[in-house]
Amino acid sequence: MARDPLRDAVDAPLFIVPRVLERLRSFRPALDGEALAEFERLRGRLLEGIEGHPTRFWVLKHVQKAVEAVAGEDLETRKRFGVALKELLVIVGTDDVGVIL
Repeated sequence: MARDPLRDAVDAPLFIVPRVLERLRSFRPALDGEALAEFERLRGRLLEGIEGHPTRFWVLKHVQKAVEAVAGEDLETRKRFGVALKELLVIVGTDDVGVIL
């Protein structure tokens, strides 16, 4: 059985204010195709639920699902997706995508 990358992750509250939500809405990653579509689905889930669940672990669980969804893409696409995720996590107040990637 595969090891859950979030098993040892430490949860922490995130400070989600209107400015954070606006930055999240306006961020445009350098992606296309299925990677962009998955990023947009992730952004939608975050915008819909992060105010009610402003925690690092909640965000990382959604990021983990997005990473799994693009696992079949080529290496270059996965790298660009990882860069976009890092930028997204900085926006919401945590920059530790390395837990998942």
